[in-house]
Amino acid sequence: MGQTLSEQILSHAAGRTVRSGDFVVIEPDVVMSHDSLTPGIIKILRQELGIEKVKYPERLVFSMDHVAPASTVGTADAQNLVRRFAQEHNIRLFEVGRGICHQVLVEEKIAMPGKVVIGSDSHSTSYGAVGAFGTGMGSTDVALAWATGKTWLRVPETLRVTVKGRFRIGVDAKDLALKLCREITIDGANYMTVEYHGLDWLPLSNRQTLASMAVEMGAKAGIVPPTGVIADDFPAPSWLSIDPEAVYARTVVVNLNDLEPQVSVPHAVDNVADVSDVAGTKVSVIFIGTCTNGRYEDLRIAADILRGKRVASGVRLIITPASSRELNRAAIDGTLSVLLEAGATLTTPGCGMCMGRHQGTLGEEDVCLSTANRNFKGRMGSPKARIYLASPAVAAATALKGVIADPREL
Repeated sequence: MGQTLSEQILSHAAGRTVRSGDFVVIEPDVVMSHDSLTPGIIKILRQELGIEKVKYPERLVFSMDHVAPASTVGTADAQNLVRRFAQEHNIRLFEVGRGICHQVLVEEKIAMPGKVVIGSDSHSTSYGAVGAFGTGMGSTDVALAWATGKTWLRVPETLRVTVKGRFRIGVDAKDLALKLCREITIDGANYMTVEYHGLDWLPLSNRQTLASMAVEMGAKAGIVPPTGVIADDFPAPSWLSIDPEAVYARTVVVNLNDLEPQVSVPHAVDNVADVSDVAGTKVSVIFIGTCTNGRYEDLRIAADILRGKRVASGVRLIITPASSRELNRAAIDGTLSVLLEAGATLTTPGCGMCMGRHQGTLGEEDVCLSTANRNFKGRMGSPKARIYLASPAVAAATALKGVIADPREL
């Protein structure tokens, strides 16, 4: 019997052949945690487990990205605790301004095909963009991985997404991700791996969008096979490949030739409509950023729409690049200048306003069109605010018009 990509990766990690439903104890290749949760993990390690040293410090990665720079004295003190701990244990730490953990670990090639990467963040599924098994875990599980160098998993079943066709103008991977949330629903892939097929031509930035959004369907992991245009930069180990004999729990087929721009409507990610159904909805804030859509390619799409124009009166356009490298790329070719001249506000590379803790927190009267991944009540500030999710193209068109707009009409 063949194996899915998750079964192959977890078999390799376990040192034996495993199938969906099996339980495994493995040593993850990478254990990531960020500034918001690392202080609590340190506390669990020391106070609940009674342990002072981590088992494999070389496997740990810390990132200052969620509330970076610190917004309060308490946050600053907590981040300084993380810095001291990292220095004491010789742990890699990416400082304020370097960017979002999920973006940085791919850029630094810490996440690679076939590796198991666990993180203290639900969007650790992002690492599947390069063919890793990336998954989020709670603070106690991460602390135990620090202490023992091991973790346990139930091998997930796999939902296969087979993609046909190509994106039309004004449509991209975010629209595909939202379409899948619409069809599969918020828990339709609960504790499964979403495995994307037919995307050898898809660039890395788009793969990251899909892998990040897999968790919004309840998935344990989301994996795009490391084949096609990214294969040279992210070479897969010889034992990892698409197995024609693999058994999938379900297959969903999407034809990109028929895909329209999609918008997730408050207050659930899977409450998705065609852009034409919500066009004309007045907004006050546009946010372009996050691990889902804060890369250079996303900023360039927005700049191409806004070039030579101005953001609509009464609308705030906030741009938060996913990393310092993506910011530099946008600065070098003038993309950043176009956005600033259009009236955008630029913030420090990182998570930005996604969690509602700083750099643009929403008030109760705000209506936000965001390229992020979640629109639950209170996600970006006040629970009375309304959050719509869409692609960078829809976001830019909306910023220009002041109401939700279809980029294909510009």
